[in-house]
Amino acid sequence: MEDSSTLLLRFNRLMRDLRAGTPSRNSYHPWEVELLIDLDSCRLPESDRARLLDRYQRAARRRLERGAGLLKLSEYLAGLESSTEDSPPQLS
Repeated sequence: MEDSSTLLLRFNRLMRDLRAGTPSRNSYHPWEVELLIDLDSCRLPESDRARLLDRYQRAARRRLERGAGLLKLSEYLAGLESSTEDSPPQLS
C-alpha cells in the first residue's frame, strides 16, 4: 500500500473525478476499484448525493491523515445511522 500522503492525493483525485461525472483516466488502483464498487452499491439518492459525498470525503480525509487507512462509503453511512439511532430525539 502507498504512504498516507500519496493515498490522500489519489483519494482526492478519485473524488474529484466522481464529482465531474466523467473519469479522466482509464486505469485505477485496486483500492480505488474497491471504493468505486462500494460507492455504487450504496445507491445514494440524487438529492443528497453531493452533500453526502462531501461529508464522506472530509471524514475519509481525516481518517487517512491519522494514518487509520481507507474509509468506505458504506462504513461511513453505517456510522451515520448508528450515531443517529444513539442520539436522543430532537424536541421542536
